[in-house]
Amino acid sequence: MSQMDIGVIGMAVMGSNLALNMADHGFKVAAYNRTAEITKTVIEKNTHENMRGFYNLPEFLGSLQRPRKVMLMIKAGKPVDLLIEELLPQLNNGDIIIDGGNSFFQDTIRRFNYLKEKGINYFGVGISGGEKGARFGPSIMPGGSKEIYPHIQSILEAISAHVDNEPCCTYIGENGAGHYVKMVHNGIEYADMQLISETYLLLRHVGGYDNKKIAEIFNDWNQGELHSYLIGITADIFAEDDTAGGQIIDKIVDSAGQKGTGRWTSIEALKQGIDISMITAACNTRVLSNLRAERKLAQQQIDTPVYKKELDNDFIEAVRKSLYAAKIIAYAQGFSLYRSAGKEYNWQLDYGKIAAIFRAGCIIQAEFLSKITKAYSQNKNLENLMFDKFFMENINNNQSDLRKIICTAVNTGLPVPAFSNALQYIDAHRSPQIGANLIQAQRDYFGAHTFERVDKGGVFHHEWSEHYKK
Repeated sequence: MSQMDIGVIGMAVMGSNLALNMADHGFKVAAYNRTAEITKTVIEKNTHENMRGFYNLPEFLGSLQRPRKVMLMIKAGKPVDLLIEELLPQLNNGDIIIDGGNSFFQDTIRRFNYLKEKGINYFGVGISGGEKGARFGPSIMPGGSKEIYPHIQSILEAISAHVDNEPCCTYIGENGAGHYVKMVHNGIEYADMQLISETYLLLRHVGGYDNKKIAEIFNDWNQGELHSYLIGITADIFAEDDTAGGQIIDKIVDSAGQKGTGRWTSIEALKQGIDISMITAACNTRVLSNLRAERKLAQQQIDTPVYKKELDNDFIEAVRKSLYAAKIIAYAQGFSLYRSAGKEYNWQLDYGKIAAIFRAGCIIQAEFLSKITKAYSQNKNLENLMFDKFFMENINNNQSDLRKIICTAVNTGLPVPAFSNALQYIDAHRSPQIGANLIQAQRDYFGAHTFERVDKGGVFHHEWSEHYKK
């Protein structure tokens, strides 16, 4: 008898925790994994009256109420396409497939259109929060048909994190919108983490503070306007001792990986013509961090700058204010990309609601996000987050510290690409001239690409004279 509310395929960490989260909220969940032993282990380890394991696909699908709701929590890419093809002959018109993995949004658009032709509804759902979020409340970003969303709304909103009794889940938009928003969320996460890492370098190598003091600094910051999940866990990390002695942070190799969402964000921004230089800098820094042999060789051959400076008593505060100013720019860039994507893909994105669902459950959850929601509630057509009164006041109040901190880092030889790109973004907007007139002239000189003039309208080409021997 069909009695289960939803089925989850994929009983690895995220899938099993989401299934248990659903069961906790009173939904009857069918659990399935291609490897039956994994399903058996999950069910035996987590006995729950609302969750039942199935060991073949027909029985699993047969247990679901109509329209059947099947959530895929499997590896992104080709495995999703293969599973869809396996499911299709066993599904009926109106059934719903929900992809909760980190799928590339263009794949989601393709699958949405493909399945729509076959009478199957497809949702690409971004989920952020990691293992703990999946179990107790993540941030959820559903993209698909607005008419079909009510069929899955109650489940997704119930299992999401909540702030002031509001779910950190909202309908994002058609086809690939949910996975696009998740992709850029991850890009912002890259920039945020890079800024925090650069802050660590400044406190450690310029300020001279040890790990315990840095832990205290981050903990203090987490009580104020920088309050966020990432600042909080960073304080914990620096306070953590190693069982072998010392602190664990000093035992970790200075090299970081990435799974691709940040890189996707950077590539899409280039395609759309949007500056997200901080996110790109964060991706590039992870790439450089893995060139360990080259970095070791450079350390041996490139002279280290010799720079002595007496630090001001307010050095820690200057770093904090710089971090806040740069953080504003990271989000301004990310939300500018959302704005561009809305136009590019005809998505009616609600930027205030997007910020609101990031307030809990996800990795970039922060007090800061309520300010973004307020900014867009006051002006839904805000072109750039920088131009909101609150954020502009903070940029103006903090930019002198940002400049000082960057200069200090440059003079001491510390790499601070995210901080630097934040300031470059501010200055590129603020400066009355950024040299593009010369670039127009160069393009016209070698390729007759034409240019615009400041003194009259229209498009012009100039017959350039050769004044010097080439």
